[in-house]
Amino acid sequence: QVQLVESGGGLVQAGGSLSLSCAASGRTFSYYAMGWFRQAPGKERDFVAAISASGSSTYYADSVKGRFTISRDNAKNTVYLQMNSLEPEDTAVYYCAANSNRYSTSRYPTHYSYWGQGTQVTVSS
Repeated sequence: QVQLVESGGGLVQAGGSLSLSCAASGRTFSYYAMGWFRQAPGKERDFVAAISASGSSTYYADSVKGRFTISRDNAKNTVYLQMNSLEPEDTAVYYCAANSNRYSTSRYPTHYSYWGQGTQVTVSS
């Protein structure tokens, strides 16, 4: 089992920045690729970004490329999502997730075995 806890969400004006963190506990964090997803009210859960277990590979949704950066610190068992130039369309609950395929940067939620509870990000216009 891997337990994931997100933090760092909040309310920000358009054009602003937020940094999300996801702290992991349980099994060895460095064995897992990690992803960030988001879900807006009434919509499906969408892929945001993913990072391989070593951190050497990353992958982004087109909608956030150039604005968001995923990173990880395996010594701290934490994955991060730095979000810049935020837009109202980025408003959603953001979830981190763990994928046991350590080399993966999958965009598919079904490839992730463990999920956090989510943190709300609201971007005002």
